[in-house]
Amino acid sequence: MAIDSARIRFLYRTELGDIDRATWLKGAGALAAIIAPFFLIWMLLSPYTDHDLSRGDPFFVPMTAVAYVYVLIYAFVILLVAVSYVNLSAKRFRALGHRAPVALAGLAPLVALIVGAVHWLQPRVAEVMSLYWVWGADAVLVAVAAWTIYELGLKQD
Repeated sequence: MAIDSARIRFLYRTELGDIDRATWLKGAGALAAIIAPFFLIWMLLSPYTDHDLSRGDPFFVPMTAVAYVYVLIYAFVILLVAVSYVNLSAKRFRALGHRAPVALAGLAPLVALIVGAVHWLQPRVAEVMSLYWVWGADAVLVAVAAWTIYELGLKQD
């Protein structure tokens, strides 16, 4: 079943309007399907970003360059998906009668971006940032994601 461009524009490019539970689930699933392959590729390429000239690594390593070019593309995709998710979720929060639908819709992407930053930062500053910070951030993300999925996708209107 193809979806027309006007429907995509309504769901992902504006926060105005409201949608039902099934539409939110389908829309969020589509965004997850878009980001999943990018995430898997990043998991394969991320070890190549660990490049330290003081350890005797060569100055130019082609896979390191590929990994850093990819991370720029991946970051752009993450931001586009995050904005699309906020627009989609704001419609659902509005349909449920919440007072600040855009703020609530932005909570999960904000926490996810912070958790991503914590995961990136902790190995680089492990002497001052213990692994418990990462686990705590992960726990907050799981809680926010579970609440969001319940509120927008499972809770009856």
